[in-house]
Amino acid sequence: MTKSISLFPALALALMTTLLAAGCSGGKSKPASAAAPVLVARACLTNLPVRIDPSPVGHAVPYSSVTVRPQIGGVIRAVNFKEGQEVRKGDLLFTIDARSMRAALDAARAALARDTAQLKNAKIQFDREQKLFDQKLVSQDEFDTSKAALDALTGTVAADESAVANAGLNLEFTEIRAPFDGRTGSLQFHEGNVVKAPDDTLLTINQIHPIYVVFAVAERYLPEIRKQMKGKTLGVTAAYENLEGPAPQGELTFIDNTVDTTTGTILLKGTFANEDNALWPGQFVQVALTLSELTNAVVVPSQAVQTGQKGQFIYVVKPDQTVEQRPVKTGITYEGETVLEDGLQAGETVVTDGQLRLAPGAPVSVKSSIEAAAPATATNAP
Repeated sequence: MTKSISLFPALALALMTTLLAAGCSGGKSKPASAAAPVLVARACLTNLPVRIDPSPVGHAVPYSSVTVRPQIGGVIRAVNFKEGQEVRKGDLLFTIDARSMRAALDAARAALARDTAQLKNAKIQFDREQKLFDQKLVSQDEFDTSKAALDALTGTVAADESAVANAGLNLEFTEIRAPFDGRTGSLQFHEGNVVKAPDDTLLTINQIHPIYVVFAVAERYLPEIRKQMKGKTLGVTAAYENLEGPAPQGELTFIDNTVDTTTGTILLKGTFANEDNALWPGQFVQVALTLSELTNAVVVPSQAVQTGQKGQFIYVVKPDQTVEQRPVKTGITYEGETVLEDGLQAGETVVTDGQLRLAPGAPVSVKSSIEAAAPATATNAP
């Protein structure tokens, strides 16, 4: 009992010593708030295209497409191309057995020659009857009979000439040629097959130089598109997954004459030269339609723009290495860059990463050197 009472003053003295030491230590080295590490970029002036990104995606369709069918029946004697081959207008594709057509042409020509000779003789006879009739040496009936014979043979010769033309046309049909430049599809009939006109489909040819890209935009864009088309040609780009090189460039060439009441969209077509075959019929593509171009726009990386309770804002780095929270009005976004219509001037430095650690007036430490805000869009400048 006596031992525990004697220890109490010693324990109390030790506790007070500890508290005093802690209090003195805290008062001597209270550190200032540390600078937050951030990434920054400098706002700059550049030119940016004003674009519409249609949804859903568009797709490529042939500029022209034709289904090749025979115009006469017969046996295919030769196929003069390979599947998938590029053909030129007038190239021979198929040859159908022409022997019966050639024989029909020869028979029609022979009939024409025979009836032409008879017509000449009838003309001579009529001229003779004409003179005799004028001299009152033959009757009216004899004269009329001679004229009727001449008229009949005239009609026969005309029919023979039509038969020759028709037989010649059928003979031409035995050679099936490409109607335009294009690429052949799958071959449906081969050499030796008998084809029936005009039911059998021999193949399909698609013209892909140039090629169309079909896409739809919301009807709210229609007034602006029509306005912009009055003074210039609107550019269209088409991109897709695993595309090598720049996206193909085309021109808007068609606006449909009605809005789809089901989807509230209107169909558009862009024409692409497609000389390198980058686009293929039926292929799905991401389309962008360029309406106009913003010149001397102030842009920053899109990640610099933050959204708070009072709207969008950015952190601007001041010369004393502290930040200012500044409200901004944003415009279009293009390839990771956002246009600021109000609230920032070109040349000012903005924070692009590390905003969660910041508050107005907070000191910052730049983790990397300042880079231009829009290197990807520098090529858009004039």
